[in-house]
Amino acid sequence: MTNQKTPKTYSPQFWLLCLSTILFFASFNMLVPELPEFLSSMGGAEYKGLIISLFTLTAMASRPFSGKLTDILGRKPVMIVGGIVCLICSLLYPVLTTVAGFLLLRLLHGFSTGFSPTGVAAFITDTIPSNKRGEAMGWVGTAGALGMAGGPAMSDLLVTNFGLNFVFYLSAFFAFVSVFIMMQVRETLQNKKQLTWRFLKIKKADVYEPLVLAPAFVMLLTAFSYGAVFTLMPDFGKHVSISSKGLLFTAITIASLVVRLLAGKASDRYGRVAVLKLSVPLMLLSMITIGTATSTVQLIIGCILYGFAQGSTSPTLLAWTTDLCDEQHRGRGIAFFYIFMEMGIGLGAFISAWIYGNDPAQFLITFTVCASLCAMAFLYLLTKHRTSYAD
Repeated sequence: MTNQKTPKTYSPQFWLLCLSTILFFASFNMLVPELPEFLSSMGGAEYKGLIISLFTLTAMASRPFSGKLTDILGRKPVMIVGGIVCLICSLLYPVLTTVAGFLLLRLLHGFSTGFSPTGVAAFITDTIPSNKRGEAMGWVGTAGALGMAGGPAMSDLLVTNFGLNFVFYLSAFFAFVSVFIMMQVRETLQNKKQLTWRFLKIKKADVYEPLVLAPAFVMLLTAFSYGAVFTLMPDFGKHVSISSKGLLFTAITIASLVVRLLAGKASDRYGRVAVLKLSVPLMLLSMITIGTATSTVQLIIGCILYGFAQGSTSPTLLAWTTDLCDEQHRGRGIAFFYIFMEMGIGLGAFISAWIYGNDPAQFLITFTVCASLCAMAFLYLLTKHRTSYAD
């Protein structure tokens, strides 16, 4: 019975999208460990906090457009636009070698994640039954995590042997292949419309989706930690004598890979809120472990714990969001959720870099703030009692 049902649930189109997702996430994540040093080499060390926050700012600003266009033009065009932005920006990093040029590129690069994931999530919601969405989000999340792990893991070795420009061009190549694969995916939106200028006018109704406020709020509080971790880990690793900039990112992502499918299946069976009541406290513990780290071993353990927590929390929140979305406005609901995610990541990156101020003595305070927000998220979840997959 299982063998007969699997093809119906996961079509070749779904697996193509997973492959494209691996390449898409590898494209821009392979640059993350190298960008702080790249920016410092141009005399912009004090702007490290903007590397992630500018990226997430435009990702957040573009969500209302990607959500509306996903519901009007289709899932496929929105996915492709995100990949093309990745391709162009990766090619321009070696060219715009001033601080101002770099910061402008980080702004533009953010449009990639503002578009592609919105289209992907809507596609999955169209094609996967609700009682399998947690598992499906786990598969796509695993694909994204593979890209996030593989990108940083290979970048350090590639920079050492071939130089940073090679990594930029490889990033562009990955984006190109990702777009090519996206073009092979069949559109799932039934009633598409032609693009007109009026569709680019954003009203409050195009942004605000009260149906998904609960998962969006939890994402806002927990995504703050993501912004802090991905901004400060290169410096924290150096502080405890970890020479490889990609090691900590790889530890986080591999841990995330291990748990994503299990968490997705568990949320389908036991409910989204039930899983989150376990994963969010684990994230709190990971922030305390990282913040108090004084050794290589403790920092790596903290990163592994964070990977387990993030790998459980993220796909579960996205599945919860798709459960709650109005069928006619799935793009809007998913975009609204992602706006809160980007807001959390951007604030986490900017505020953590400001608190840190290039002073390792401030790591404890920075990650205590992250832990406090995770505690708030957990307290909020305690008010949610329904545990079916349609929470």
